[in-house]
Amino acid sequence: MKVSVITVCYNAVAHIEETIRSVMVQDHADIEHIVIDGGSTDGTQEKVKRYAECIAHFVSEKDNGVYDAMNKGLRLATGEVVAFVNAGDMIATRNTVGYMVRAFGERDADVIYGDALMVDPDDITKVRRFWKGGAYRRENFRKGWMPPHLGTYIRKSAYDRFGHFNTELKVSADYELMFRFLYKNHSKARYVPKVLVRFRLGGVSNRSLGHIWRANVEVYKAWRMNGERVSPLIVLRKPLGKLLQLVRRRG
Repeated sequence: MKVSVITVCYNAVAHIEETIRSVMVQDHADIEHIVIDGGSTDGTQEKVKRYAECIAHFVSEKDNGVYDAMNKGLRLATGEVVAFVNAGDMIATRNTVGYMVRAFGERDADVIYGDALMVDPDDITKVRRFWKGGAYRRENFRKGWMPPHLGTYIRKSAYDRFGHFNTELKVSADYELMFRFLYKNHSKARYVPKVLVRFRLGGVSNRSLGHIWRANVEVYKAWRMNGERVSPLIVLRKPLGKLLQLVRRRG
């Protein structure tokens, strides 16, 4: 089974190499690594080109944001399953992709998610939040829940059927995509009890209180965009869920 791993980056010279290496060391042989760069000017392009033999596609050009870049990667992907690991983030262990390939072979699912470690942006050994997935329950979306997109592997056929990221949303298009696939269209989802990704905090939806608020407002908007009803209190339930993750933090 071919797996397309998509990495999006912009001026990420300090961390892009460790991300690429986390893909390179995977023990599953059939991986298509796609790197989409937003036209970096800090040396990121040169770093990526050092690994040209290990990268199936490298595109460097101006984009309209991270979700536009992700869509570019999806349009290039030819694997049966797609995963994202963005610059500065790492696939958790060298057997992760192989483990997920076996999981898709054993389970009737379009979407398989696991656990995620959210680490300090300056020290990846310090775990700030531990996201524990648990068995899939569709109604958890009403609490603002979603599987972390970077800790979720999705069949390419699901993207082909239900579409890509909605770039009208600037900080929560990943939530809207998961909501559209899982809640609205009832894609089959399964959970595996394995840490799949280690990613740095400080992404587009967590940069400031303003961004956090906007992300939660966009969560509410995602329901309305898809013709579904939910209480406006969902904008508060999602942050409360993150507080529980802090309690579960593992050092």
